[in-house]
Amino acid sequence: MPNTNNAPLTRTRILLFLIAVLSIAGVTIVASVEAGLTSREAQQTAPTAPVVPSEKTVEQVQKNIQVLNGLPQSQLIPVMNYMGASLGVKCTFCHVNKEGKWDFASDEKAEKGTAREMVKMVQGINKANFKGNPAIGCYTCHRGSQEPPRAPQLPIAVATPATPSSEPAAGATATPKPSPPTADEILAKYTEAIGGTAVIDTVKTRSMKGTWLTGNGISLGYEVYQTAPDKIYTVLNTPKQGVIERGYNGTIAWEKGQRGLRVLEGGELYYLRRYPDLFKDIKLKGQFTRLSFGGRDKIDGKDVYVLRGLGLDGKGERLFFDVQTGLLLRRITSTPTMVGLIPEQVDYDDYRDVGGMKIPFVIRVSSTDPSNTSTRTFTEVKLNVPVDGSKFNKPPAPPVPAQTPKT
Repeated sequence: MPNTNNAPLTRTRILLFLIAVLSIAGVTIVASVEAGLTSREAQQTAPTAPVVPSEKTVEQVQKNIQVLNGLPQSQLIPVMNYMGASLGVKCTFCHVNKEGKWDFASDEKAEKGTAREMVKMVQGINKANFKGNPAIGCYTCHRGSQEPPRAPQLPIAVATPATPSSEPAAGATATPKPSPPTADEILAKYTEAIGGTAVIDTVKTRSMKGTWLTGNGISLGYEVYQTAPDKIYTVLNTPKQGVIERGYNGTIAWEKGQRGLRVLEGGELYYLRRYPDLFKDIKLKGQFTRLSFGGRDKIDGKDVYVLRGLGLDGKGERLFFDVQTGLLLRRITSTPTMVGLIPEQVDYDDYRDVGGMKIPFVIRVSSTDPSNTSTRTFTEVKLNVPVDGSKFNKPPAPPVPAQTPKT
């Protein structure tokens, strides 16, 4: 027979459990809404996305894939970095590295098996509760720790009382609040702020020179050459690997360095092709299937308007525009994957006039991928300068050294 003296304690535990569940639901509801944009917007009439060649999935390229089946190969490295950032660990936490040699297919470490179980758990929760949208992910619980916290930290912070709304005096007429601007109005102000349509339409090429400051504080020489709409050539001067050249001519992406010349594919192609579009941060209107006003916020003390949208590539985006100047200050992209939404934040600063057009001379990229986190500071930006079209094409392979015949 159950002990009735424990009934109040049992009811208290049940109440606390329900409160915890509701708290988790409250945390995930925002992510659920953003993640749900993908499925809802896909049902609406939208501009036609550019045709992208189909790519291989991870199980077609890698060995011993058991729970990430169907994941595009280009998402493998971002997903691995996202999982590592969520737990605050490095690759060696799950993968085997002996004497500098990686054995990613090995199941030697028990942590890898645990990771697989956690991936299946995340997929199951999203499928059962959020219609398959990546509303929760590794970071939802781990928050940068190997072990998710099981209890709140004490003492509990006292909630700040809500500021009472000011009610008009009796008989007084309430002042109507101004209507928020529309997405089209914000984009139009941005277009005018950077120079106007007439100036933008004249831009055909761009060259930029400066430095690339890595996430761990190493400064590298950096050059970028672009031709509309999507051709790009970059030069990176590194202290250890020498000069690294990369190019994309609209069809083939390649890299040339000390390791030789090679065509970029999969995840490597993804990183080069993310920003080849000369007008990616200039002509914004045609990049979204949906774009709407998302409220106001602050960045470094500046009031900003926020636009929320869904890109042609299916990624959720938030764009932040200075209320006063109209300039774009920040862009956050969320990539939906089977383990959660992977964010990337790009901040734009130090706008200067170049040929009648305002261009940011400082671009900061914050990413779950340490190799992509950087600050790019340009000392020279030129528009419509002649750019040799052969720069974008893959160079010919170096001749094979002739072998001396054996005597």
